[in-house]
Amino acid sequence: MTAFPANLADAPAHRLARLFASGEASPVEACSAVLARIERFNPEYRAFVCVDAEGAQAAARASEARWQGKRPLGPLDGVPVSIKDLILTKGLPTLRGSFTIDESQPWDIDAPVAARLREAGAVLLGKTATPEFGCKGETNSPRTGFTRNPWNPARTPGGSSGGAAVAVALGMGPIAVGTDGAGSVRIPAAFCGNFGLKPSFGRVPAYPLSPFGTVAHLGPHTMDVRDAALAMNVLKRPDARDWTSLPPDDDDYTAALEQGFAGLRIAWSPRLGYAQQVHPEVAAGVLAAVRSLEAAGARVEEVDPGVEDPLEITTGLWFVGAWTVWNTLTPQQQARTDPDFRAQAELGSRLSALHVQQLHMRRGALGSHMRQFMERYDLLVTPSVAVPAFEIRPPGSVPMSSQAMLAWTPFSYPFNLTQQPACTVPCGLTADGLPIGIQFVGPMFRDDLVLRAAAAQEAIRPIPRPPVAVDSARPA
Repeated sequence: MTAFPANLADAPAHRLARLFASGEASPVEACSAVLARIERFNPEYRAFVCVDAEGAQAAARASEARWQGKRPLGPLDGVPVSIKDLILTKGLPTLRGSFTIDESQPWDIDAPVAARLREAGAVLLGKTATPEFGCKGETNSPRTGFTRNPWNPARTPGGSSGGAAVAVALGMGPIAVGTDGAGSVRIPAAFCGNFGLKPSFGRVPAYPLSPFGTVAHLGPHTMDVRDAALAMNVLKRPDARDWTSLPPDDDDYTAALEQGFAGLRIAWSPRLGYAQQVHPEVAAGVLAAVRSLEAAGARVEEVDPGVEDPLEITTGLWFVGAWTVWNTLTPQQQARTDPDFRAQAELGSRLSALHVQQLHMRRGALGSHMRQFMERYDLLVTPSVAVPAFEIRPPGSVPMSSQAMLAWTPFSYPFNLTQQPACTVPCGLTADGLPIGIQFVGPMFRDDLVLRAAAAQEAIRPIPRPPVAVDSARPA
């Protein structure tokens, strides 16, 4: 018998699968519980911008019939899942947080991740909030307003996959698919106290490819690490539409989750050699977690990788991407954009072709350096974000610059440039009750090793839930 949760909305996907298999719960019941949770919390926290209750219920009924007939499509069959509103999803609008998108157009294409989830029998709930075109590490947009942090609604959930992180934290679906172009899965996962994974670039196929180029990854937000491994087993299946994707990987990412830290060579870098403003509670919380890795058998060496801050590389390439998108818009559409996106596009317009090529060359040197550095270590460990979640800021309230955009998250964007797998796992709370995240970065292609380390960290310190979600799970 599987222990029955107080509310199915709080059960991780792997637990739901066991309940479905035993007949103790059904996909229809799980879907109803999650939809009730969305109805309760979404008006305040605004994780979802579109909920397809009718479609989700129909998918849950079909899944229930498969489970009853002992022919499920896999461990995600009947599991409620959400998709970030940058990712094409058949039958649902993909509005990208922008008034520039025509909602009435046909929505008849599934991006690879949406297609793979449907094939696996997952119940697609709807689309989660993003800033306009995923343009910043906060989640607000002119079209959808402010998404709020489940630990403190006056704080940002981070971004740009803030809606995905909030949905998972509040039990509005145990798995959410986000995107990460400079930390956009890991920042909100750290701020909201979830697990978040940015896989190796190309491990999860994408279509269409991001206008922001080869820094853009897709990855899961989950209640626990095992759910992320199950999700990756589905999301990494091949799709010919992505010509940048990696060769097929048939490995089961759940296989190594129990192997722990024993014998792993870990490079511990509290500042990556350049981060100047790390919040003292973040620094102390991550250091305490690193000490627990040593106690669990890891061989930890405090060492910096020997790189300069690549902030200018990241934001330069990002601003050029914003300028590219800007030039697809009419003047009337441009006038309706988020002032932060508009400012990014303006900064991108000032970069010459020579400057952009120089940025690419500097990026290549960084990637080569990090691949050589990782030959000496199994993992690199850092804080996930340098600060806890800060107060919500209206669009345009802070003048746009490289520093304003990303200087507060110096540990995330380097690994979009290098394309390495990286994840965040909660490792504590501040005195104000805000989550702190520890980041595990692996060698390129070793997503399985990153998941193994995250599972070992979770075994030491289980992932917490926001008090508001815990209270909602208690029987009336």
